[in-house]
Amino acid sequence: MIPLDLTKNTPENIEFILSKITEKLKMINISAVNSSHINEELYEELRDIYEMVMKKTSFSPNEMQAIVEELGKLRK
Repeated sequence: MIPLDLTKNTPENIEFILSKITEKLKMINISAVNSSHINEELYEELRDIYEMVMKKTSFSPNEMQAIVEELGKLRK
């Protein structure tokens, strides 16, 4: 598998980032963060959220809520 270059705003990268975030947060309702609903102009913000999520090992309920709210702001 070719490594993804997450500096590039592509549909594949958006899909990858969202899948990793939902996997790490163990989100049950992953349909709430469908890649087709993400505003591509806000890719940098999505990548920032991804990088923050990947650095942490655990999340409080408040942190998870804040992350979900931030993802919601990236919707079209």
